[in-house]
Formats: sequence, structure tokens, C-alpha cells
Amino acid sequence: MKRQDFRFCHRMRVRWVEVDMQKIVFNGHYLMYFDTAVTEYWRHLAMPYAETLHQLGGDLFVKKASVEYHASAEMDDFMDICMRCDRIGNSSMTFAGAIFRGDELLITSELVYVYADPVAKKSLPIPTPLRDMMQGFERGEDMVQVHLGSWHDFKNLASPVRNEVFVQEQNIPLEMEWDHEDDTALHAVLINRMGMPLATGRLMQHAPGVARIGRMAVKRQMRGSDLGHRVLQALMQAAKDRGDKQVLLHAQCRVEGFYKRAGFAPQGAVFEEAGIAHIEMVRAI
Repeated sequence: MKRQDFRFCHRMRVRWVEVDMQKIVFNGHYLMYFDTAVTEYWRHLAMPYAETLHQLGGDLFVKKASVEYHASAEMDDFMDICMRCDRIGNSSMTFAGAIFRGDELLITSELVYVYADPVAKKSLPIPTPLRDMMQGFERGEDMVQVHLGSWHDFKNLASPVRNEVFVQEQNIPLEMEWDHEDDTALHAVLINRMGMPLATGRLMQHAPGVARIGRMAVKRQMRGSDLGHRVLQALMQAAKDRGDKQVLLHAQCRVEGFYKRAGFAPQGAVFEEAGIAHIEMVRAI
């Protein structure tokens, strides 16, 4: 196996707790590495695992997990855990896995999952939407789409994401989350292949030539992917297309780095909004 045989790889670093008395990774931890990589595989499919499987009415259970050792990882090694869905049958799917240190192959694995009723524990046919999503990913297809439109068009998709992130997770009062600017703003909603909304944001006119982006929200399970960046880019492109020269936003301080990586610069002092520390940030477009 070679790294280029895999579309998906997840990087991890060997921790002290994972090394045995021989000063190499204890053999059982490699299964944990593969299992962690499978979790990240679902994230790259833009698939909130628990929510998706609940919607489909089943769950995935490990039927077989094999590991073959070629060389050992050591303390502080950076490893790339690569996963590929090799086969999807009627009710089972097979993953091939490989762990690389640089270009050196350390470990290979085969994981077989069975799709089954979560209560009865009896196998079920793998649903077509799940099958299509996985096969599309392995073909290199895009897993999401960003749509732009009015509040009338996207209220039913954007509202659940904003409610989950701002009201339930961040405890922002419901009456502060919804305002009249929703009615005039341009809204972006990112959905996956099953039509599930995963991220959203809105674009408003702050002043002539100056756009304002707000209500940026990404479902917790999908953070760490590029979904928030894709919503942000779509809104900035819409602002540029209508002739704006600058975009500003009020960023929560804990995600300031996200906006800096997108080219925004902070200006002014930190202030509080809805009980959360914010900083104003701007960039030219």
C-alpha cells in the first residue's frame, strides 16, 4: 500500500500513554488509531454520524478488525492513518486502513462493519443514501453544496443550525438570536448529500461599499473541517459581486484565529455581545 492509494488520511502524534515498556506503541493502540480515523472519515463525508444513522434507522457494528504489523511507531512520531472504503455489500462494508510514518508503511488493517437494527441487532440492507455518499466520496466528488437565498427560502434550514449552536450550546437568549435583519439579509446554508443543514451565515449591508457578515454557525460535529470556511467564502463572494469593497464582522474571540486565516484583521477593543467576548474584524475584498 502507498499513501496515494487513499483519498483520506488523518494525522496523529504518538503520546506518552500509548508507548509500552519496549518504548514503541503498544500493539492494541493501533486499533484505536484506526477507529479514530474512521470517525474523521465520517466528518470528511460531511456526515454527523449519530444524527445520520438515527435518521436512517440503523447503526454500524464492527464484525471484523484485523491488524498486520510491519514496523513500529515510537514516541512523538507523526503518523498518517489512512482509510479507504474498499467494498459495500448488501449489509456490510469493508475498510482498508494503513498507517504511514512519512512514506514508510507501519501498519495495515481491515475493518468490516455490518449495518443493523440498533435494538434487535439484526442486519439490514445498507440504505442507498449512505451507500451513495460513501461511493461518491471515494470517487472524489464534493460532499456538500452551499446555497444562497432569502430568509423566506432558507429559514427552515438555517434556523435549526443557529438554534443548536447559539441558543442550546452557547445559551444565548432566544429573543436575542432572531432579529429583523434576517428578513433583509442574504443567507448561506451548507447542506450535505442527504439534505442535512450543517452550517450557515448571513450577509448584510453595513454601509455603502461595506458588507457585514454575521450569524456564522457550524454544527459541533462538523467543526475542524472546511465547512465554515466555505460558507464564509460564499458570503464574501456575494458581497464582492454586488460591489462591496470591504467586509466586517463581530467575531467571538475564541474563533478569532479562524477569521485571521481567512484574511481578516482585528480592529478596536474587545467588547461583550450576548455575554460573549467579541472583536470586530475587517478585510478588503
